[in-house]
This record gives sequence, C-alpha cells and structure tokens, in this order.
Amino acid sequence: MLRLRVQAPFATFRTFTAGSFRPSAPFITYSAAYGLLLNLAGREMRAPDNGKSAMTTIATGLPKFELALGACGALPAAQSLYQQLHNYPVGNSGKEREASTRGNKYNITPARRVVLHRLNALLALRGDDELEADILAGLRGEKPRKYGLPFLGDNNFLPDRIEPAEAAVQARWLSLLEEGAALADLAEGAMRLTLSIDRADMSNTRSDLFSLGDQESESPPESAWVVVGY
Repeated sequence: MLRLRVQAPFATFRTFTAGSFRPSAPFITYSAAYGLLLNLAGREMRAPDNGKSAMTTIATGLPKFELALGACGALPAAQSLYQQLHNYPVGNSGKEREASTRGNKYNITPARRVVLHRLNALLALRGDDELEADILAGLRGEKPRKYGLPFLGDNNFLPDRIEPAEAAVQARWLSLLEEGAALADLAEGAMRLTLSIDRADMSNTRSDLFSLGDQESESPPESAWVVVGY
C-alpha cells in the first residue's frame, strides 16, 4: 500500500454543469485522484487525437487498482469568485462586439465559480505494485513529464506538496454509503463523487455517494477501498 499526502491552497473539482454557476465537489474526487496518480507515474491517460473529437477522450487499457481517500483535519472550505468567460458563440450572438475586442473572443459572460480552500488529503492505493513504483519514481523526478505539471482540478491550482505520508499521519476516510442508509447518515460529510469520467458519453460516467468517517486512522478501513480504472 502506498499513501500520499496532497496539500494545496486552492483546488476545484468540477461537476458537469452548464450555466453561469460552476460548482465543485466538496473534496477531491476519485476520478481526479486517479488522473493525478497517473500523471505522477508518467502514464498517459489521453487517447490519441484523431482530429475528429472536440474533446479530450480517455485511452483504453489503463490500470485498475484500489483507491481510498481521506481528509487530514477539516474538509476544505468552499469559496466563490466571479470570472469573465470568453468564447466564440454559435451563430451571430454577440457579433456586435467583435470589432471592439480586436480579434479576441467576443462573447463575454460573467460566471460564478466555487473554489476549495486548503485541501489536505491522504490518497492510499493498493493492488498495483508497478504503478506505486512509478509514482515514487515520478516524485523523485525520475519519470518523463507527459503533459505538464500535476494540478488540482484546474491548471491554475498547483499543489504545495505531494509526498509519501509519514506513518503517523492520520485521516478521516471516505466510505461508500450503503443502500438504504438512514437520512441521519446524510449529514455533514456525505458527498457525491465521480469514480470515472466519459466525456464522449456521459451515461458511462460513474459516481457514487460517500460518507466521511468520524474517527481518524492511519490505514483506511476496508469499507474505504474503491476500485478505480478504465
């Protein structure tokens, strides 16, 4: 088992939404943690670009392993900020602003974005010794960088630290909420997190409801382990 501590001043983990409000999951998602780990290991997740897709698709044959997520201390605080979104609209909408923007994207829409403040997470993985070795090599700078620096849901939000966790570091671990759980279990600490993402067919995107435990421990309980992969 490999345990990594991830600390960052800011992070965001977008849910699939449209409109002027851009929310975030309240904690690092399993799909984001999976991508971060493969990034550290120097494993390419992106499928080859065939020039026909307008989005980044996921490669096939990626590793599957067990992953557990824990919060060291409090969950990150949710903050919000306003941002101008610039795009080229479909059709003639906003065309009257094209000249004044001097060649820049002329459709400007204000949006409110949720940002998480002070992420302090523990990521534990097991079931793939080769991947664990590649991650440790990547942390030592011994793996080639495939696509930039690791980030936390937005390429503006870089981690302060990613390192193997010391043995004494403890966390409250997320566990899958059992079907039919009492409403009392859906208090603070319950959250829906994505397990895998399929941008080409959203019906294949996997998510589930998790609950954050009350007790801290060094090792995840068996209920905290979730199989991730593509």
